[in-house]
Amino acid sequence: MAKLLKLQSYVPVLRAEQFYRYRLAEDYRFLEYKAAVTIQSWFQGCRVRAFIRSLHRTATIIQKTWRGYIERKHYRMMVKTAYFNLKMNFYNAMAVRIQKLWRGYYIRKYVHNCKSLQKYFEEIRKANEIVRQQLEEFSEMNQRNREKKKKEMEERKKNYQARKMHYLVSTRQIAGIYNSPYRQFPDEMEFRLQRAKPLNRWERHTKKDDSCGLVDMSTDTTSFSLPTIHPLPPIGKRKPQGPFRDTAEVLRQRYKPLEPTLRVETLITSLEEARAELKRKENSNLISDDLFLPFSSLRKNQKYIPSFDTSVDYKMCSLRTVHQEKWITKKDFKTVFTPVPFFDKFGRTYSKAGEIV
Repeated sequence: MAKLLKLQSYVPVLRAEQFYRYRLAEDYRFLEYKAAVTIQSWFQGCRVRAFIRSLHRTATIIQKTWRGYIERKHYRMMVKTAYFNLKMNFYNAMAVRIQKLWRGYYIRKYVHNCKSLQKYFEEIRKANEIVRQQLEEFSEMNQRNREKKKKEMEERKKNYQARKMHYLVSTRQIAGIYNSPYRQFPDEMEFRLQRAKPLNRWERHTKKDDSCGLVDMSTDTTSFSLPTIHPLPPIGKRKPQGPFRDTAEVLRQRYKPLEPTLRVETLITSLEEARAELKRKENSNLISDDLFLPFSSLRKNQKYIPSFDTSVDYKMCSLRTVHQEKWITKKDFKTVFTPVPFFDKFGRTYSKAGEIV
């Protein structure tokens, strides 16, 4: 009986303890739920990221293998083409060498006979020497004739001057200008004046050139020319009968400059040239000459840096805990604000007497 009473006395305490525990569990239930959701989301994110990384690694391996196969195939084709070109160049060089030897032999034997050519050149050399000797003799003869004619012309000119200036001859009482008493011998012109005859009245009063009587008549001055032909008169142009346009307009249309279209002016390879020019400009504007590394080789030697959420221990007072007692206001932070009505009318409002329509 005493035990029953004692147990009955513990009933209110147990009820209060149970109520307190239920209340405490109810208070921590939302926090524990959020913590469990955070842990599950983080764990699922880790699994998804690990799966994506494995997919990336697998895709990288597949792409690497496929690209290696394609590049090796392309390289084999390049090697095959280079080997074919090398063989063709070698065969062409050998064919050219064979053709060179054979054509040289054929030309030397059947086309250009060396002995006959030497004999022909020797005859030409002898003929050239004879012609050169004759030309030298002819040039010397012409030179002598020119000098002789020049001397004769000078002699005639001096004789004509002596006849023209015969009044300057010396007399017995007065010495001439060419017979100076201060000279040991008189001038040559003095003797010419003594030998020459003066010009008669008709020769003195006739208007003649300075070269009168000095023309060399030994040369034939007769010129043979073709008879002059007068040009024909122009043909009278008349406008042809019929519905024909003006001749000037037709000629203007015929000889007008070419006006090609844009398709004719543009080259066929303009697109390829523009692409090549664009590629060249892009290559010249590169900041770094290093090639772009793929995803698999970019972070190969890079040390893994864990995130802050995974490196910090999970506790009740961590960054995931929300402390509402530290809030300034009891309302949550609004990430989206209501629009301002005035800005909604931007571009659609007009001022009319100070009012907004």
